[in-house]
Amino acid sequence: MPGDPDPLYVLARRALLDGLEALTPHLDSIVVVGAQAVYVHTGPADLPVAEFTTDADVAIAPEFLADEPSIQTLLEGRGFELQEDPGKWRTSDGIQVDLLVPEAVAGPGRRGARLPGHGKRAARRAKGIEGVLVDNTERELGALDPDDSRSFRVRVAGPAALLVAKVHKIAERVDQPDRLVKKDALDVLRLLQAIPTNDLVAGVDRLRRNDLAGPVTEEAIGLGDALFGPGGAGLGLAEGAVRGLTDTDVVRQSLQVLWADLATALA
Repeated sequence: MPGDPDPLYVLARRALLDGLEALTPHLDSIVVVGAQAVYVHTGPADLPVAEFTTDADVAIAPEFLADEPSIQTLLEGRGFELQEDPGKWRTSDGIQVDLLVPEAVAGPGRRGARLPGHGKRAARRAKGIEGVLVDNTERELGALDPDDSRSFRVRVAGPAALLVAKVHKIAERVDQPDRLVKKDALDVLRLLQAIPTNDLVAGVDRLRRNDLAGPVTEEAIGLGDALFGPGGAGLGLAEGAVRGLTDTDVVRQSLQVLWADLATALA
């Protein structure tokens, strides 16, 4: 029915809840990130593209992670299958749940995060999400399927940390077109539209002053200026995400102006 969430988004939320249910012994170490976290803060936006994602992303704070029970045992017991890449878990429905550890606390290595008691394949390292360990709040996350009554009280990354993470994700993939996801740029626009600039400035400033999150936050500001400034690749991604649905110039200009406002306030 019109207004109902996309069926794949419903499955993605179910997969997230399945993962949280399986990892209940480690729930204190978990922060929900990615698009599903973005939508918690933004809600339905004034955009022609509805809230939509086909996966779930979860960050792990090693500081609060117990050595046992093992992540692999818990997830496999719930029907998840570990894929070739570290941290990529797939449900029987084909939905991917990514377990991520901020690079600054992921230990040595190139891809897999080193987690005592859990090996180096249960989760993978990710640069740019350090801020989610600093900027997060407890929220109630429930199912999107009316027949699923489950709900979990879990930490969800805050808007400033999500903005920094999205900028890093786009910048990392900008030279790899096959890995770019156009809606990531729309998620940046959603955050800039939904969260008052003063609140974002306060959040980003807090991250800049944090030893763990400061370096990637400063880097994200510069990356964002390049991505969302005049002629930036991020503007083109946002246009591509709405082409044929609305006036692409309006979306481009909105993203450029809102980012410029944020950057000016942060200067």
